Amino acid sequence: MENTTSEREVLTWDGFGEASREIARAIVADGFAPEVVVAIARGGLLPAGAIAYGLDVKNCGAINVEFYTGVGTVLDAPEVLPPELDMTYLDGRRVLLVDDVADSGRTLALAVQLLTDRGAEVRTATIYTKPTTVIQPDYAFRDTSLWIDFPWSAHGSVLDEAGL
Repeated sequence: MENTTSEREVLTWDGFGEASREIARAIVADGFAPEVVVAIARGGLLPAGAIAYGLDVKNCGAINVEFYTGVGTVLDAPEVLPPELDMTYLDGRRVLLVDDVADSGRTLALAVQLLTDRGAEVRTATIYTKPTTVIQPDYAFRDTSLWIDFPWSAHGSVLDEAGL
């Protein structure tokens, strides 16, 4: 499940499974049949994989975009990082672009622009949408204004645990 505290929204593994299935069902109900699912790495990797399974889409890829450098700290603008996605493959294809959250929405907007510039028909999905986003995803599980603890990132890295 997922729960809300006064300071944070907490998504559990079970809640993540429910969210992914609900998003996949909404996409099917909408009649959109993506040929490719593209994750925005890193936060979108697990949601994209789960949604791709829910849609039975086997063609998956990732685009690496960095914007957040820590809790509440961002770069001036989102940047695309290597390795790069094979954009030529996407020309003329129906693409579902997935991220964990549309916070400012700037990362999502940059990725949409990159994919549409390559001739892809792009729809977007996120687990959460924040009121501050500059782009509304086509599909989302829930709106929140809180900081979100995702099950895959809430505890930080094991390097931090080990003091490395």
